[in-house]
Amino acid sequence: MTGIDPERVADRAHAVRSRLDRAGGQDVKIVAVTKTFPAAAIDAAVAAGIADVGENYAQECVAKLAEVNSEPTVHFIGRLQRNKVRHLAGVVDVWQTVDRIELGREIAKRSPRAIVMVQVDISGEDTKGGCTPGDTEGLVAQLLDLELEVCGLMGVALLGEPEQARPGFTLLRSLVDRLGLEECSMGMTADLEVAVGEGATIVRIGRDLFGERSR
Repeated sequence: MTGIDPERVADRAHAVRSRLDRAGGQDVKIVAVTKTFPAAAIDAAVAAGIADVGENYAQECVAKLAEVNSEPTVHFIGRLQRNKVRHLAGVVDVWQTVDRIELGREIAKRSPRAIVMVQVDISGEDTKGGCTPGDTEGLVAQLLDLELEVCGLMGVALLGEPEQARPGFTLLRSLVDRLGLEECSMGMTADLEVAVGEGATIVRIGRDLFGERSR
């Protein structure tokens, strides 16, 4: 895996915050996407003042969290199978990609009263996951019935030029507002300015903090 230089991560974190500030996102939370990077990336992010990290793969997430020297807030941001939930319970603090009630039931069983977000399909690409916008309100209600804490919505934008992501971001923010939720997780390295402009409260940043992934 790519080596991690904590000083360089700190410099990059400052640059990302500067981008957010210029976009008007001074209060936007950064989730450092550490998938495929070693545990040292998590420690470097926390040392740079980014307390929230995002992992995409269950097995990798569990293994890395056993090695870290810091205490991050862990967001699971990848597509999730029900049979992986039991491995992640007790490790994940925020489940960002709940897109069906069956997954919600498993999380409620393994991690009662967990903090979750509903992933909404804002790209139309099946590979990204997410419930349909029309099903979002019903799924939020069902998750609340399971006594899960639904803090907001999450979406993965259409690949392409940053402006192509805007309609999806606009839609996601409108759903967050309609449902009276707090968090709106959208935007990554390439399109964070567009996401902030449309009302993101959380952006997920990997490449601009750690460089290109090795796989």
